[in-house]
Amino acid sequence: MPHVITQSCCGDGSCVYACPVNCIHPSPDEPGFGTAEMLHIDPDACVDCGACVTACPVGAIVADTRLTAAQLPFVDINAAYYPPRPDGAKVPPTTKLAPVLPAPRPERGGLTVAVVGSGPAGMYAADELLTQARVRVNVFDALPTPYGLVRSGVAPDHPRTKAITGLFDRMSRRDGFRFYLNVTVGQHISHEELLEHHHAVLYAVGAAHERRLDVEGMHLPGAGSATEFVAWINGHPGAAALPVDLNHPTAVVIGNGNVALDVARILTAEPERLAATDISDAALAALRMSAVREVVVAARRGPAESAFTLPELIGLTTSSHVVLDEADRALVHADLLAAKDPVTRAKLEVLAALPSVDTGADADAAAEPDRRRIRLAYRLTPARILGTDRTEGMQFTRGEQTVHLDAGLVLTSIGYCGRPVAGLPFDDAAGVVPNADGRVIDPATGRPVAGAYVAGWIKRGPTGFIGTNKSCAMKTVAALVDDFNDGRLVDPVRRTALLDKLIRVRQPDLIDAAGWRAIDDAERSRGAGEGRPRAKFTTVADLVAAARTGRSARRGGGLMGGGLMGGGLIGGGHMDRIASWISS
Repeated sequence: MPHVITQSCCGDGSCVYACPVNCIHPSPDEPGFGTAEMLHIDPDACVDCGACVTACPVGAIVADTRLTAAQLPFVDINAAYYPPRPDGAKVPPTTKLAPVLPAPRPERGGLTVAVVGSGPAGMYAADELLTQARVRVNVFDALPTPYGLVRSGVAPDHPRTKAITGLFDRMSRRDGFRFYLNVTVGQHISHEELLEHHHAVLYAVGAAHERRLDVEGMHLPGAGSATEFVAWINGHPGAAALPVDLNHPTAVVIGNGNVALDVARILTAEPERLAATDISDAALAALRMSAVREVVVAARRGPAESAFTLPELIGLTTSSHVVLDEADRALVHADLLAAKDPVTRAKLEVLAALPSVDTGADADAAAEPDRRRIRLAYRLTPARILGTDRTEGMQFTRGEQTVHLDAGLVLTSIGYCGRPVAGLPFDDAAGVVPNADGRVIDPATGRPVAGAYVAGWIKRGPTGFIGTNKSCAMKTVAALVDDFNDGRLVDPVRRTALLDKLIRVRQPDLIDAAGWRAIDDAERSRGAGEGRPRAKFTTVADLVAAARTGRSARRGGGLMGGGLMGGGLIGGGHMDRIASWISS
């Protein structure tokens, strides 16, 4: 096996298109691509050309001779994806990827599209549009910085995943691309006004509204959500002042998806290891003083139904001290006997190899006060958060049994849903904008809403990974350009220059691409002196000031003056503010 795909696989399929011998699967045209936990290289078909290494935007593909000890399990994971072949059987070297239709070329003249949301779905959509001739794309985001959850939702100790922002930066430099950051659609400009200046509006606003746990005590200080916590460690402006109390030795995370593992890993990581990342200064300072020694990751269902992916589980067990108690170990072994799905079985085998919390030096967390640990727990149904003035513990039920855990911090990580978009229909049950192939559909008539499109989580729900948005956006863009070519989109009635003037009057602190690059340069410069990739600005005021100062220094000009948009400190409604600002 000359090359191996490892944990940081983003799944955008760039490697598939680059491969000349069709050795990477599932490909975007194959069943299961949208839900695959990662892509896999066929060890027998790979010809060691290295094309996939160059194409991968997150550095996930490594030569088998250069794998670290933590990456070695991925040799077997990649090989196990492919069924055994008869001795001597070879894969035809001329096998090609089945056709994946690109967006048609516009034939009616220039096409202008507004993309709302600058996370992966929005950026992939903009890039796909700009592969066509005579296209202009204006990308809007409520935050002063672009790239959505890649900047504010990926754990700081996953720098390879964050590296995809380099690809997005290159996209933003394409001819016809323009940023309108720190601009809220629905506040500074309406959907109807966007259509006056564009042929279409494509919403890629994500599904960042976290589902809330409806149990007694969720209002108590010390109870919150994983989304809030991750936003806080990433320096999101809406979470900069989040009150996170780390003074108790035990924290509980309810839910066991990848975000739950991220939270547990960060809470138990050595602070000095995090000091080399782009974690926010406030979060790093709090973690250096943290009393947390154990994080219990509690799931309602059994081990076979674990929501985390196999790559993330392997990453966790190679970087953190992860344990099971004897009751959960019995559940793992029972599920392992019945498991037939190869991915599920592989997860269970990793879990079965974990040390026990009930034996040896792990019998008591206090026995190793300097060694933090993560305990995976199963079959625990949340009943209520304990405490009067603040969180003191968590009560679960396990069958007829009641389980109490002392804890000073309880975070929920039980899924996401979209929020209604002003001016568009919304499916409350599914948490998405109703659509067909990305075309927004009016449920009352069953007909497309003229000029309105969706991509990403607001289109398909919170499924898939960063790279899944590439094929998702491609399909939406194909539908949009088909409609344009067929004359179903109305030409703009106002010129692009008027759009810029309109928004600057309503939002004097608009940040464009030059402003974002000034912020980026300033953050990288601040971090370089500390051996970090960047030191983030964490308030809207500081971000706007950095954009203004950088532009002034480089161009002798700056952003237009005026009052700052309110942001920064958060009160009782902080989750709604964070959710409204995070786009995916």
